[in-house]
Amino acid sequence: MFSLTSAEISHFLFAMGCLLASAHFLGFIAERLFIPRVIGEVAAGLVLGPTLLGHFFPEAFNWMFLGFQTEDKLFGLIYQFGLLMLMFNSGLKFQTNFNKEDVKLISALVVGATIPAFIIGWLAADMFTITPYLGSANNPLAFKIVIAISIAVTSIPVISKIFHDLGIMDTRFSKIVIACAGIHDIILWIALGFATALVSNASLFTAETALKSIGMTLGFIIGTLTIGYILLNHLTFIKQNLLFRASNLGYFLFIMFMLAAIAGRLHVEIIFGALLAGIITKLSLPTDVSASIERGISNISFSWFIPLYFAIVGLQLDLVKNFNPIFFIGYLLFATLTQTVAVYLTSRFLKQDRLTSLNLGLAINDRGGPGIVLSSVAFTSGIINQEFFAVLVLLALITSWIPGTWLRFVMTKGWTLMPGDESIITKLPEKNEKT
Repeated sequence: MFSLTSAEISHFLFAMGCLLASAHFLGFIAERLFIPRVIGEVAAGLVLGPTLLGHFFPEAFNWMFLGFQTEDKLFGLIYQFGLLMLMFNSGLKFQTNFNKEDVKLISALVVGATIPAFIIGWLAADMFTITPYLGSANNPLAFKIVIAISIAVTSIPVISKIFHDLGIMDTRFSKIVIACAGIHDIILWIALGFATALVSNASLFTAETALKSIGMTLGFIIGTLTIGYILLNHLTFIKQNLLFRASNLGYFLFIMFMLAAIAGRLHVEIIFGALLAGIITKLSLPTDVSASIERGISNISFSWFIPLYFAIVGLQLDLVKNFNPIFFIGYLLFATLTQTVAVYLTSRFLKQDRLTSLNLGLAINDRGGPGIVLSSVAFTSGIINQEFFAVLVLLALITSWIPGTWLRFVMTKGWTLMPGDESIITKLPEKNEKT
């Protein structure tokens, strides 16, 4: 009970070590080429997965990752832990300190980046045949929701890392983008929760199904943000809180696991629990304490769980057998133009200059981690098949590359990111630092 044989443990540690080392190595190389680290980490899975190793040396791939009966489940567990840690870190980056003008801009950008992109994505699903890309659940409605989300979703972790590497994390521009991404994604995760509810237990679309799913998710979010905030404020620093005194990080990891578990029991996506745990930690604690917690959690997450999560995403891709490059290029152009133009026009409507509007459009177009989470959840739930899974993963990776390259170019030219940042002197680092 609760045990593996010595041979199984040795085999799993070897395979996991190789995958982790490859993720860090290729992530390191990617950063030196001014490419987001996540691209290198997913590439590690492509190299060791069905795309390369499994294609040319299938026996070696099967031996390494399918060497004993439960090895795939062990990697599945690591994969889920990495997903939770990624969402927890995303919540810890949530921003709240803004003036009235910024609140107005953020609110408009959230609406402008979400509604038009979501509607266009929804309508686009009717413009091409989706049957070849449906997953095992065979639910076209859930599939349409996933397409709409994939057009509108934004990444907090990757865009934050780009801002950190460029030395602009404290600018007005970065704070507005990260705030938009946070609010934006909460709205879209609600839609994803509805999509997964549709396919669970072969649910059919009814008004009752919709209200129950959305109501449960909203109730969980509101309840967690209010009750969780109050409890953390009052209970964290009292003498009787022995768990916090024993281990600060252990205490907040416990909160994350409990909220994720509660979310699962309520048939809400578990990623909500981890995301909200990070948000209430950020909102309820003094800045210095939350910053310390964020550093500690980041050290654990980005050294082990998150690189493995992205590498395992790559392991699930087979770009040789399950990838249509022509379709992908068309989908990439469509998604990028839709999201960027929606944000650009919203920004221009608010009388922002052209450069600021373009900067915001390309930054908010970064799908990164949430884009990969969307593809992972949709694929695991049976909403999409492996071919469309590959399309969404690569969409997230390419759109993570674009804003980093563009913003680096803007800074090299000495242009201002947006009004309010004129007095901030930024210096491009010669080498990116590891998160």
